[in-house]
Amino acid sequence: KRDHRKLGAQLDLFHLQPEAQGSVFWHPKGFMIWRQLEAYIRRRQDEDGYVEVKTPQLLDSVFWEKSGHWDKFRENMFVVPDFIPNTEEEDVKIPADTQLMALKPMNCPAHVQIFKSDQRSYRDLPIRMAEFGCCHRNEAHGALHGLMRVRQMTQDDAHIFCREDQIRDETLRFLKLFSRVYADFGLTEISYKLATRPELRGGTDENWDRAEQALADALTEAGLPFEIAEGEGAFYGPKLEFHLTDAIGRTWQCGTFQLDYVLPERLDADYTGSDGGKHRPVMLHRAVFGTFERFMGILIENYAGAFPMWLSPVQVVVAAITDAANDYAEEAAALLRKAGLRVETDTRNEKINYKVREHSLQKVPVIAVVGGREAEERTLALRRLGSNAQEMISLDAALASLAQEGLAPDLKA
Repeated sequence: KRDHRKLGAQLDLFHLQPEAQGSVFWHPKGFMIWRQLEAYIRRRQDEDGYVEVKTPQLLDSVFWEKSGHWDKFRENMFVVPDFIPNTEEEDVKIPADTQLMALKPMNCPAHVQIFKSDQRSYRDLPIRMAEFGCCHRNEAHGALHGLMRVRQMTQDDAHIFCREDQIRDETLRFLKLFSRVYADFGLTEISYKLATRPELRGGTDENWDRAEQALADALTEAGLPFEIAEGEGAFYGPKLEFHLTDAIGRTWQCGTFQLDYVLPERLDADYTGSDGGKHRPVMLHRAVFGTFERFMGILIENYAGAFPMWLSPVQVVVAAITDAANDYAEEAAALLRKAGLRVETDTRNEKINYKVREHSLQKVPVIAVVGGREAEERTLALRRLGSNAQEMISLDAALASLAQEGLAPDLKA
């Protein structure tokens, strides 16, 4: 009933096929939901002081050697030479300038390059740099699972470059953003973990002491109870884990917040401090959704395909009872679209109960039924998904109320 793969096919949202294992073919309805998510989180990030960037997907292996990913992550990367010889030719000469390239598995090293592209002062910090970055990871065939585990993914990724004395405030700021976003999706049952230093780690114990304390202080100030996950931090810094409980009690790990002392050092990122000397920024890796693919999979299953109206790919269907009402159905639909709603009309020569049932199976939130009487009185008979009740409302009133109802939570008056 809730399997996102079955609902994805039933609701015409996406499909997967063997020729592109681990990559998703998004259909118009599925990509419409994606677009709403992207626009929503972009607005939230804009109001929270992020700047948006775009970085290359394909980079030279030398770049990944510097970042450390070539040693630690190469088996999960897609690696290609930039010269592929024609196998039919004999005595193929490989150009001396042939490069070994790799598709990026993550965005963070590229964001450091943008930070380094200018001289930075302590007054410039924090810099909050966001990207809807497409990444590729060579996951094993057996590990792939629908939208939950893919090879091509898009993250709502961001990196905050800050001073050490800003860690606590930036953590607190992110926790508020995270809580606000998840509340907008009705996902309010969230547990928190602070993952502390592992045995193998970079940085000094003094750095780790301060970093772990800053994260703990931020969680405490935000009023969020948390568990300590001893030794489960990344080698480059402590991290926060967010576990949400969905509508049927399942737990998912979503979003990330990780503190990194190592990458700015490896890639030689610095800023000029108040003392005039060079200092390393602290890098905070964070994502709210995690990946769009996985977050959409979770939403599909959490809502059982019945998305809130603001996310629904089709928000209203205007269904005509008789041919005589077709013109009014088209007029009403055009006005609803002009009011900002995503609307379809159904003027097929089918019984109205058949139409209502069909659109209900497609989880359309509102079906506006119109016949001769509605056309004459310029009204709509509204049926809500999951209810047999019918609400008679004037077209003008419907335009105002449905337009407001169809807005994303952050845009509602």
